[in-house]
Amino acid sequence: MGLGAYDVISLHRVVRETVLGTPRPTPKSVFFVHGDLLGFRSAFMASAGSVAVPRRQSIAVFLARNGVDVWGIDLRWVHVPAGTTNFSFMKDWNLGLHAQDVRTGLKLARSTRLLTGSGAGQMVLLGWSRGATVSYAYLNAESQLPAIKRHVSGFIPVDMPYTFAPGNTTERQAACAFHDALALLQEMGEYEGGELGVLVKTLGQLAMTQPDEPSLFVPGFTNRQAALTFGGATYMLQNPVIIPSYHWAGAMFSGVVPTGLVWTQERLFVDSMVQAAPYQSIGEQVDTLAMWCGTPDVPYDDHLKKVKVPVMYVGAAGGMGTYGLHSLSLLGSKDVTSYVVQRFEDDAARPVEYGHADLFLADDAEALVWTPILDWVQRH
Repeated sequence: MGLGAYDVISLHRVVRETVLGTPRPTPKSVFFVHGDLLGFRSAFMASAGSVAVPRRQSIAVFLARNGVDVWGIDLRWVHVPAGTTNFSFMKDWNLGLHAQDVRTGLKLARSTRLLTGSGAGQMVLLGWSRGATVSYAYLNAESQLPAIKRHVSGFIPVDMPYTFAPGNTTERQAACAFHDALALLQEMGEYEGGELGVLVKTLGQLAMTQPDEPSLFVPGFTNRQAALTFGGATYMLQNPVIIPSYHWAGAMFSGVVPTGLVWTQERLFVDSMVQAAPYQSIGEQVDTLAMWCGTPDVPYDDHLKKVKVPVMYVGAAGGMGTYGLHSLSLLGSKDVTSYVVQRFEDDAARPVEYGHADLFLADDAEALVWTPILDWVQRH
């Protein structure tokens, strides 16, 4: 994607083959965009890197087995290796750049599908977490192109708000404070987002190899408990906290100490942590927080009313949940579906509610999440 060593994206394809080893033709196709920390494989095919569950237990394989041609992207930062110390090459990596890379990925995917006789139609775009934000930015830009140059036929944003509703004053204020802190670091020449991937990867490795040893990162906890804290109390990594009780995986607690996960097998979750990319650019994080805050003005929502493709929002009550619903009203789409997975009606049960990553890792995700997504894709 450029002259730099890390100006690289990767594309993945998961598709059923004929007896000759060629992709089976199918008119249905979905293009996945991952979020923070995890690339395509670790986000949407974590089962392939885990001994805890059958390899087929992933949304990518599930859709492919049901006649959908699945594609996905690894954004540029996924390829930056551990041990990197100079991140100046990330200076201009932001929502706009990643959205351009998604366009390249979509174009290549459609060209390949056409050349291999798989189909020539537009693709459904599914973005999870930060990937949904990148996807919104992409659609905002694509709306300015002639219809013949547009690649997306439908949009599935998963568990992520693009903006907050006017009534979310507390969340907006927290986002503004977080934005100002990260923007200041960016101005000072910090272009990588705090090596969170290194931390998560290390937490996972220690939980796997030395689960009962004292944690160096969470005093008073074991390595296993520290990893479970990342899963069950992810909001603690936000400073300030924007979404109260936001977590990746519903968990049980004894006081403040996590005792286990509810919906996702613990080993699968730890295996996904180990697959985390070490580093991530700070630019898309600053841009996202600007959208959440409402200031400073960024160009990624100027044309959303011209986005008129069918939309299905999928959320998790213990993740971003209903916070993502307001963003749908910014679009010009008339065909809009929303589906938030909620297992309990009592807010007191929020720590054990379906989490941000449970949508793709939980044992019952195929029935609760992937099947409704498949049904929607088949109808559109």
